[in-house]
Amino acid sequence: MLRTRAAFPAWLFAAALLVPRSVGAQGLPAYQPINPLFISRSSLAFVPYRDPAPGKWEFGIGFDYASAIESRRTAAAGELLDGELARLNLTLTHDLNSRWFIAADLPLQGAYSGVLDGFLNWYHGFIGITMPEREARPRDRFAYQVDLPDGSVATYPSSGAYLGDTRLSLGHRYSRHVQSVLSVTVPTSTSPAGYGQRTVSADLFTTARVPLTPRLLAEGGAGIGATPRAGDLSGVERTLFGNAAAGLRYRFWGRQSLFATLYYGTPAYRGTTLPSLDGSDLSLDFGWILRTRSGREWRIGMTEDLRPSGPAVDIIFRLGVR
Repeated sequence: MLRTRAAFPAWLFAAALLVPRSVGAQGLPAYQPINPLFISRSSLAFVPYRDPAPGKWEFGIGFDYASAIESRRTAAAGELLDGELARLNLTLTHDLNSRWFIAADLPLQGAYSGVLDGFLNWYHGFIGITMPEREARPRDRFAYQVDLPDGSVATYPSSGAYLGDTRLSLGHRYSRHVQSVLSVTVPTSTSPAGYGQRTVSADLFTTARVPLTPRLLAEGGAGIGATPRAGDLSGVERTLFGNAAAGLRYRFWGRQSLFATLYYGTPAYRGTTLPSLDGSDLSLDFGWILRTRSGREWRIGMTEDLRPSGPAVDIIFRLGVR
């Protein structure tokens, strides 16, 4: 398997040259958490409304690169996730008619020791934020371990590029503003334990999109999902999940827009005594979009993990084209 970190951005820009001209959607970008402890349990994501394009195919590429530091311990349990996480997501969507469409998402992922620790330590010092959990860890040293209250310990290695779980979707538009997407995620991951779901999961997400002005658009939705227990942490895993998201896209000049999406996900685990696992997830995804005359949309963004508070997935850098 490919183990060169720099290969992920190269894949993104090389594949972007193949994106055909398309009508493309003009809403918010899709969003899914990148933390392996969450995506190994639930495939729920924010699925934006897709404009009708009967008979046409749409190809999308999204690249996320995250730096994570989660170091927590209670009297009964502990969790440590220190590393950098990469995901290159390839999406293919096809309209069957004006109401129905199908989609497939194939992620290529990796988990590395990384190179950003020094920069982030400087950045936190520059803005006056102290993160003793990061400062206490060796720079650019990978760690991924969960200690459970029953005394069991799950330790996972870093991994070069691997195939993630494949997501297959069927969507239905009720109107020009509302749609639902039913998705099934199948366990195609070639990763080591701790990263893939290792089982089939299903979820349903409904989205509403409302143009507030010719320049300002609001979009949001909610979903439910189910994933059977599987893997080393099955004793503390939840099987039912929910999420919600809401955001705005503002076209401030020409074909350029700013966007921001607030994403909420219910807890993935129970009974660990660790707030980072037993608690919910809250993230803010934001950035800039350029829509070209050919119909392509290029975006640059970042995601901040607002909850759980304290050390978490520190920051996610996002690039994409569709």
